[in-house]
Amino acid sequence: MTGTQPLLKVEDLRVSYRVNGETTEAVHGASFEVHAGEVVAIVGESGSGKTTTAHAIINLLPANASTDAGSVVFAGADLAKLTRKEWQGVRGKEIGLIPQDPTAALDPLQRVGVQVAEALTIHRLEPRKVARQSAVRLLAESGIPDPETRARQFPHQFSGGMRQRVLIATALAASPRLVIADEPTSALDVTVQRQILDNISALTAERGTAVLLITHDLGVAADRADRIIVMRSGDIVEHGPVANVLGNPQHAYTRQLIAAAPGLNPRRLRPAVAGGVSTDVPGALSDPAGLPRAAAAAAEPLVVATDLLKLFHLPRTAKGPKTLTAVNNVSLQIGRRETLALVGESGSGKSTVARLLLRLDRPTSGSVHFDGVDLAAARGEQLRQLRRRFQVVFQSPYASLDPRFSVADSVGEPLRAFGEGTTADRRARVASLLEAVHLPATYGARQPVELSGGQRQRVAIARALALRPDLVVLDEAVSALDVSVQAQILALLAELQAKDGLSYLFISHDLAVVQQISDRVAVMRGGELLEEGPAGVVLERPAHEYTRELIAAVPGRGRQG
Repeated sequence: MTGTQPLLKVEDLRVSYRVNGETTEAVHGASFEVHAGEVVAIVGESGSGKTTTAHAIINLLPANASTDAGSVVFAGADLAKLTRKEWQGVRGKEIGLIPQDPTAALDPLQRVGVQVAEALTIHRLEPRKVARQSAVRLLAESGIPDPETRARQFPHQFSGGMRQRVLIATALAASPRLVIADEPTSALDVTVQRQILDNISALTAERGTAVLLITHDLGVAADRADRIIVMRSGDIVEHGPVANVLGNPQHAYTRQLIAAAPGLNPRRLRPAVAGGVSTDVPGALSDPAGLPRAAAAAAEPLVVATDLLKLFHLPRTAKGPKTLTAVNNVSLQIGRRETLALVGESGSGKSTVARLLLRLDRPTSGSVHFDGVDLAAARGEQLRQLRRRFQVVFQSPYASLDPRFSVADSVGEPLRAFGEGTTADRRARVASLLEAVHLPATYGARQPVELSGGQRQRVAIARALALRPDLVVLDEAVSALDVSVQAQILALLAELQAKDGLSYLFISHDLAVVQQISDRVAVMRGGELLEEGPAGVVLERPAHEYTRELIAAVPGRGRQG
């Protein structure tokens, strides 16, 4: 790129936040360039300043933030000099943004097709009728099946991954010259992730579009970026071509990130299980009687789901009513002190199965037994006491935390609801839980809006552990976390499982993470269970072609060795 004018040039950017009357600088003099047709990845821990830098570029900082110094020049124009009206012609048309959280970014009262079309109509690129037809095409290109039907649905009728694909379709609608992609694939399964990133790569090659990729996934950065910028605590500590940064990192922090990245360094946090016998550390994760974990799980399953069927009615079309079979005769078990990983594409039925197991929804047919109790028959106080024994960590920490509650209030809410201990006991338990998920106790006084996405997810995990449940359903619970914190949380989950006898249903699109944490793996597609077995067998010797496709799509694998 030497000798060419950069499309985006950031010089000595300094951004600060004012919280509780105190000013804290979040970005300390960041400088970098992005050229046309280039993909530049900014990586680093949650709270390192990645998203703040991206939002400062497009003047979307929150009210308590300010740009204190530096310049941002786009296509030769100083963006700091733009009026509010001029910004309306830049955002979306010249610079597209794929935000991190689809739940917060999509209007729950507008149909999806209307929201995608708005990116075309608001800039007067197409008339309304043509734009709605283009919206269907854009949804299809973003990997959404049956786009004509889906365009007439509302965001709550989409899975988390499918909502993210809607945001990607919206950001690419006007063919912008620069796309700022803030964790664009963190909610997507690996096959759709590859499809979306392939689309972005094709856009870059064909139209000369530049991409500023904000990601915690070093595997994605390794596969997709031309250059990498490493940020830590508001500073750029290292930058350069991908091969140089990942192949010969100069900064200790970069080396730490690479070591923690599951796609670049596959390792197990759990003893591998094959044929019901632990093949790693002998006795490290046994039950109190000394039985291997797999044997104990097989003898006394905690959860037994039999022939689960779940049907949903879709909006009526010209051909009449339509029915979606979200879960089709799925049977599975979760043993005590066992981790069952449920993997598959977005929309494959994983989260629906979880909702059925937690009795957040009722199956059309089939049954779920928890510790021998039929959940469908449980009522009143019996059901209430059962509910304290299974907890869930949802995919989106933005939607799962009450914005009116402080962190301490959110974590302590289950304790108050079930009358656990005195006020002092609950306060001590909250502090202990925050420490367990690597947040300072002082964060208890903060509001969710003051936390990064990864920090919010750690709060959600702490809340799920408050009542010391038997089963925790983790629905993409680490997808929002940077690799170093992700490694800490996964190690914590393994530690808590060994210590407290927890069982996990671990729903994930990230097979590199699944390989680290799971005892058994169940693979779903189109509502059906295709394959199930010990993690080592399914991930190393998959029987189904679809499982082989999932494994091949894991980002970063191409750079191993």
